[in-house]
Amino acid sequence: MRLNDELNDTFRLTEAQKNALKKLGVRTAKDLLYHFPFRYEQGGSESTVAGLAAGQEASIIGTLEKLETKKSWRRKIPVSEGYIRDATGRIKCRWFNQPYIAKMYSEGVVVKATGKVSGSGEKLYLANPQLQKISPTETGLFASQEHSSKKSSGRPSSSTRIFSQNVPAAPGLFAIYPESRGISSLWFRSAIKKLLWSIKDDTLHKDPVPADMLKKYNLPTLKTALVWIHQPNEIKQAEAARKRFAFEEVFLIQLERGIQRQTAEKEKSFIVEAEVGDFVRDFPFSATSAQTRAIGAVLQDMHSGHPMGRLLEGDVGSGKTAVAATAVYAVVCTRPEGQNFGTLQAAYMAPTEILAKQHFDSFIKFFERHPINIGLITGSGCYKFPSKVSRDKITNISRAQLLKWVAGGEIPILLGTHALIQKSVQFKHLALVIIDEQHRFGTNQRRKLARKEKRLPHLLSMTATPIPRTLALTIYGDLDLTLLDEMPPGRKPVITEIVAPKKREGAYKKMREDLAEGRQAYVICPRIEEPDTEKAFALQAKSVKEEAKRLKKEIFSEYEIGILHSKLKTKEKDEIMQKFANKEIDILVATSVVEVGVNVPNATMIFIEGAERFGLAQLHQLRGRVVRSEHQAYCFVCPESRGEQTLARLKALTAAKNGFELAEQDLLQRGAGTLAGGKQWGISDVGMEALKNLKLVEAARAEALEMIKKDPALSRHLLLAEVLQNRDQQLHFE
Repeated sequence: MRLNDELNDTFRLTEAQKNALKKLGVRTAKDLLYHFPFRYEQGGSESTVAGLAAGQEASIIGTLEKLETKKSWRRKIPVSEGYIRDATGRIKCRWFNQPYIAKMYSEGVVVKATGKVSGSGEKLYLANPQLQKISPTETGLFASQEHSSKKSSGRPSSSTRIFSQNVPAAPGLFAIYPESRGISSLWFRSAIKKLLWSIKDDTLHKDPVPADMLKKYNLPTLKTALVWIHQPNEIKQAEAARKRFAFEEVFLIQLERGIQRQTAEKEKSFIVEAEVGDFVRDFPFSATSAQTRAIGAVLQDMHSGHPMGRLLEGDVGSGKTAVAATAVYAVVCTRPEGQNFGTLQAAYMAPTEILAKQHFDSFIKFFERHPINIGLITGSGCYKFPSKVSRDKITNISRAQLLKWVAGGEIPILLGTHALIQKSVQFKHLALVIIDEQHRFGTNQRRKLARKEKRLPHLLSMTATPIPRTLALTIYGDLDLTLLDEMPPGRKPVITEIVAPKKREGAYKKMREDLAEGRQAYVICPRIEEPDTEKAFALQAKSVKEEAKRLKKEIFSEYEIGILHSKLKTKEKDEIMQKFANKEIDILVATSVVEVGVNVPNATMIFIEGAERFGLAQLHQLRGRVVRSEHQAYCFVCPESRGEQTLARLKALTAAKNGFELAEQDLLQRGAGTLAGGKQWGISDVGMEALKNLKLVEAARAEALEMIKKDPALSRHLLLAEVLQNRDQQLHFE
């Protein structure tokens, strides 16, 4: 998408600035206004030029002189230079890689410059100082009626600008923004200030959050919040603004989910009413009470005649696949309405080919006593079970043949990757869609799968990714939530140990003992290969390729070592995983590509390098690779740094009882920004911050549900309806 003409014309952007803004997702004037700071720096008390010393942080009020742009003779990068003069003298200012500074400020303008004093002797200079204009005609940032939290009795006229006169200037509090090469926080502050000046007051009174709701939760208006978040007088104003925007975003998401749920409840779906007792009794294990409850909830949903929307969340190894297989069995044992032949169909979509093939193998085992055709479609090939030649064999078939059998109903169960939702895939009676680790797969995608159907298929979404309660309440408001909070009997808890550098030999010794008994191991590295020499100083994390060489040469020379990472071709990944499953590879050195779904029961050890680079939930997922059997499993986590915060996080991994507990710990310790999938869920950084605040999420949810109850079509809230429509279009466009 090209940059919006309005934004380009207003700021006369260079090509470098245009590219930088696009990388940051800023394409329109509104995007710029909603590009929020992630922190603030305090300028501190003013200094004088005469009293400056190298190394100190200084704030100087003075006049800018001799601004120009040069090229650094060493690094050949653009440098803006100039001087700031006060009553005691002048000092040079330098801005590296910010050539636009000289164009943004004119000779003689009075500013407050805040930065670190660098250089020595007579060659002192301010490095990359933050600038704030000080002008007698522009003495404030807030309209007088918005300056305090007290409510004004009068409303400003539509011609009033956001900034008003005769209000004291803000102290040295500088907003720091997400940046990209060519665009700095200084540019953002200046550009957003100009943008705020240009917007008419009446435009910002179009606040999507109702006034009574703002008053109820003591939240600032849209106009006040925009000023407070970009140019706060004190940090409390910035915090209040962020709280307001977080509430707004969660509230809008809850409205979306609530309306989606309301719409789905009016749709018709297939009535599934087959008995599943014999199928469950054929499990190679006894179903847990949690699995029994989950199966009951799913069957009840599918019997209602309205489309099921359910998220099945279970820890690694808790038996989600068995619940899914039971739901599929009920579907394929149900006749289409008005027929005494054929069956309804089920589709199972997995995020990767490796996982799709593993589930295909699992379903073959679950259905081996039942004469049902099972198909697999991926980007690299199509398969069917059973083969016509041999009832216990898989056969490789052409794509055209598989699609023909699916369209005719001869294959009632089809597993695959995203290849499932291509236009060429047509079902005859698709009644159930199961999505593994693809939680935002929604109504539109279901309609794509069921093009011929007037009825919407049931949806069962599954995840082993631990999800904090606030995220579940926010993102999955249109789905019923079922937890598998019980592990199958006989599974031993993983023994997790933090490995200090001096204890590596002990961990390797334990791994060698288990390898000698025929077990297998994973070694996880944060990176695929070593960086080039220029970047090496910044990235010290171990790589898959080099660690595999080191282990083979120095530690486990007698064992077969393989590597697995995302840059390998699909066929290569499949071959490596097949070798690992067949015990032809003893140690698999991999990136976190094995995080989801890889199932090799004989692998009982996992050694995680650079453990502090992963979130707790991700570490738990990786640890889950070795809880697939009744053998004792071990997880060795080896951090690169030994900081207090790192050790506290990793100790939480050793102490937590389950993944749900870890997800909450991760949210509190590292913040919502570390949760995987923020962009996938269509939620901003400010919205993710809100997930730490359960009361805020619950309040926004309650308000949204109450509004839908009273005004289902939002006919009395037209601005909200418009905002939701625009959000939906934007998410679909992206």
